[in-house]
Amino acid sequence: MRRFIFFCLFSSPLFIFSQTPKTDSAWVSANYEKHEYFIPMRDGVKLFTLVYTPKDQAKKWPFLINRTCYNASNYGHYELHGHPSDYLVRDGYILVFQDVRGRYMSGGVFTNMTPNIPGNDPKNKKAVDESSDTWDTIDWLVKNIKNNNGRAGIYGISYPGFYSAASLPDAHPALKAVSPQAPISDFFFDDFHHMGTYLESYTAAFAVFGYQKEDTTRNDWFMDKIMRFYANPAADGYDFFLKMGPLKNITEKYHKDNFFWNEIISHPNYDTFWQKRSLLPHLKNIKPAVMTVGGWFDAEDLYGPINIYKTIEKTTPGAKNTIVMGPWGHGDWARENGKSTHNHLYFGDSISTYFQRDVEKVFFAHYLKDEGDEKFPEALMFNTGTKKWEKFDVWPPAEAQNFSLKFGENGKLYVNEPGKDDAVFEYISDPAKPVPYTSQTEGLTFTPRNYMSDDQRQASRRPDVLTFQTDVLTDDVTIAGEILAKLKVAMSGTDADFIVKLIDVYPDNHPNYEHNPKNIKMGGYQQLVRSEAFRGRFRNSFEKPEPFEPGVPTDVDVPLQDVLHTFKKGHRIMIQVHSTWFPFIDRNPQKYVENIYEANEEDFIKSTIKVFGSSEVRAGGSQKPKKGF
Repeated sequence: MRRFIFFCLFSSPLFIFSQTPKTDSAWVSANYEKHEYFIPMRDGVKLFTLVYTPKDQAKKWPFLINRTCYNASNYGHYELHGHPSDYLVRDGYILVFQDVRGRYMSGGVFTNMTPNIPGNDPKNKKAVDESSDTWDTIDWLVKNIKNNNGRAGIYGISYPGFYSAASLPDAHPALKAVSPQAPISDFFFDDFHHMGTYLESYTAAFAVFGYQKEDTTRNDWFMDKIMRFYANPAADGYDFFLKMGPLKNITEKYHKDNFFWNEIISHPNYDTFWQKRSLLPHLKNIKPAVMTVGGWFDAEDLYGPINIYKTIEKTTPGAKNTIVMGPWGHGDWARENGKSTHNHLYFGDSISTYFQRDVEKVFFAHYLKDEGDEKFPEALMFNTGTKKWEKFDVWPPAEAQNFSLKFGENGKLYVNEPGKDDAVFEYISDPAKPVPYTSQTEGLTFTPRNYMSDDQRQASRRPDVLTFQTDVLTDDVTIAGEILAKLKVAMSGTDADFIVKLIDVYPDNHPNYEHNPKNIKMGGYQQLVRSEAFRGRFRNSFEKPEPFEPGVPTDVDVPLQDVLHTFKKGHRIMIQVHSTWFPFIDRNPQKYVENIYEANEEDFIKSTIKVFGSSEVRAGGSQKPKKGF
């Protein structure tokens, strides 16, 4: 991997006092000309493409492309909705918005996470995927749009982030810069699943992705499907889904006619259907510069950005490959509210402006316009404990010292101490009374977001949640990089889920933030730092699940996503372990069944879960964090 030294190219957010002037539709209309095209793909399908060309024709401009399944025509009235940022719009690009095949004004059939076809031969009229569609689009644009400089960049958030990353295999030679932002990389581990569990809280989202349109349209043809949930929205999502019962009831009541739901329930394991939809194996021999962007508190797509970056590092060591992770929820870097917060936490001022102006704008300007120097950091990461940006020459950082968190009796958590291997910790997991995933009563949400930094006090008070915490820290402790929970468990049932949480416990005298509601007290706050849910049946293979043998001690490894967080002096480190997390994830019956989507009410049973003292949570870290910006 080519390492880039970080100097003054990205200025500190501490020196941000103003934003770029408002870029409204009147400004865009005065400075850009709009045209609509139907660009032919190699198989004859035509994709609707909206192009804004700078009226200044005195110089040649690069393309900046956004391929979306969320309606390109929404950008057709000179209103760009902040995509791309005002900084990029004012910097001057040929702005391109395109409906992917099968969506809105484009022809063809829509496929979720279109499988990649290696090779991308333009002469093969049948071998089409997102890479080939991007290749054909760029080729047409370069040849048909006047005053372009022969270079193209592509960006997108969430599903458009996937389309950005999907352009990388066998990329068009004119594609020079790609920024996948909150990208999906594998639907079995991101968005709709987490380590084999189904995200029941995403149930309403299937309406957007599971119906084919009948003809080209600028309208949301699936709205009547969404209104099945929201015509009379439930005030309490926990109660709504608990009364719903087994997942098979969702099939009958809401999604029987939904093609994506039927694909999900027909493939409960990581079989070839899911394997061929993973983008990661195809990220090889990467030519364009890549800047992957994500949020540490992204409840939807955290797996994608981290694993896309790491995969490119492994397969293409010489790639110009950068990762940026900030204190954001899903896509929050694309909007600026002044005070940068997530849920109840405050991280600083104008952090999104810093990213847009001093990171994203600089990245595209360099690779598409030859502006500035090539001095990008390998990893630009926000420390969510110190609330500062840090730069690294490699991620995870090579200097991070591995350490172990061990469970002890009376709720003790030991750092780099042996603990007590013969101890046994026990709880009864009852699917009829599952652990809530949030401290607040939350209505029926399209996708949950705030839980990623939520207060865990409500969970630590439950008897079905194992809670361990350190003594008050006498020095700062930083965890940087990967986290792995190595559990040894036994159970009275034959299946179980395991939720592992890493938590920062604030001092009792910690002051409230000015944006906090009156009922939120930061003194003693138990901030969720990182967590993951793991379906135990997949402990040996995601493709070939297997039941547990009741009463037999069994190893279960739960990988958590990366983190950069300093637990400050005066705080405590906490670990929680439990087996339900509702309705964020679906309920495991705890009696092994071949397909949980088809489980019956009588399959759901209580189970006594034992966690042995030899279990541990391994993490990378150091006692002295690197100096931030």
